Amino acid sequence: MAGGWSRDGAVEEQIEDTVRDAVAGARARLPAGESLTHCEDCGEPIPERRRTALAGVRTCVACQSERDKDVRHSMINRRGSKDSQLR
Repeated sequence: MAGGWSRDGAVEEQIEDTVRDAVAGARARLPAGESLTHCEDCGEPIPERRRTALAGVRTCVACQSERDKDVRHSMINRRGSKDSQLR
């Protein structure tokens, strides 16, 4: 049940769109192609097990952990209500 000026099912559509965008973003960040033998950040060798487990890997575990700390999540306001914009 939707309230206000929205139609029935609008909340579920917003949730589905948010999840769909998050999945698309995660897939876009996945490495692809041929893996490197040495980390492109620090130059250390990338273990064979990591290269076979993850296609297209370009960094060692330590450098990838540092990169993962910098990932920013989208704060798209799909609700459009004044309260949700103030968060």
